[in-house]
Amino acid sequence: MGSSVKKKRDKKKDFQKQKLKVGKARPQAANFTDTSFKSKAIVLNTQSLNISAPSSSDQFSHHLGLLTSRSDTQRKESLSYLTSTIVSRPVGSPLQQPVSILVPKLLPLFLDGSNGVRNQLLKLLRVLPSGEVEDLIEKVLLYVRAGMTHLAADIRLSSMDILSWLLEVAGEALVSCAGGWVKTLRCFLAMLGWSNEESNEAWSTNKASFGKAGSEGKTLVKILSTLGLFLSIGITEAETTEKVQDISFFPLSYVQYHMLPKRSNTYASLNLFGSHRNEDNQMYEQCGERRKILSSKFLKALERGLESARQEGGEIGRAAAAITKIITQSLDDFGGDEA
Repeated sequence: MGSSVKKKRDKKKDFQKQKLKVGKARPQAANFTDTSFKSKAIVLNTQSLNISAPSSSDQFSHHLGLLTSRSDTQRKESLSYLTSTIVSRPVGSPLQQPVSILVPKLLPLFLDGSNGVRNQLLKLLRVLPSGEVEDLIEKVLLYVRAGMTHLAADIRLSSMDILSWLLEVAGEALVSCAGGWVKTLRCFLAMLGWSNEESNEAWSTNKASFGKAGSEGKTLVKILSTLGLFLSIGITEAETTEKVQDISFFPLSYVQYHMLPKRSNTYASLNLFGSHRNEDNQMYEQCGERRKILSSKFLKALERGLESARQEGGEIGRAAAAITKIITQSLDDFGGDEA
């Protein structure tokens, strides 16, 4: 009996409101925890202190991984670190990472939305060993063409800077790789708003959007100058080197054609083990082949577009006149060779 009465009394206490008296402290709760103590030190069992700093190779790989960061500032700083590391390395020493690993991680940044990231990317590309870029030219050109046809005008303009760099370091490999000639010419026509002659629609000069108002002239000049460099490498034959080689091997002739090739995958144009290629994806290694494609597919669209650009005068007119001169001289030589 006594225990049951006590349990009933304890249950009633939970629902009774305690009376507070003046001058007396409030009673503490049952789950009260004393936090009045002060700790002089915090000890972590898993804490590890390492005196030696990470090596330059580890830091290089770390910043290479940060190129996929969501922060524009972080991507730009990582590109800046990679550029300074490559520039400051001893002469003749190899890169911390080979170009075959470094370049594929840089390709998505061709389409980056930040102008600062793309500008820093171009600085990094310019310090890479030029001789090692040729083997990756097809992969790089895919992203360049994607930038040339991008919706953002700033990215289209940045793609011209990257394409100019590619033409400087590996121009011959660019125009002769699979899709490097026909597809790139189509992208140029799309950028300039010059419809291709092989389509059934009437030719038009719909100007493409070039970004901010007032900058159309400078942008158009850059595109035309890059197009001129592209055509100059593609349809102009370098005869001087062959003559010098013939003289150096006198009395032998055409010795350079019977020596070991200087580039890898020499028989790539035969496409022995690849899928079937259409006309756009073919490799046009000979200058005469590229001239033939230009005259049959793109010549009329280029002539009309260049004539319209020449009528504007100024820098645009001079750039268009320079391209017209390159095309006229090259095709005249081509016609003379065929005759």
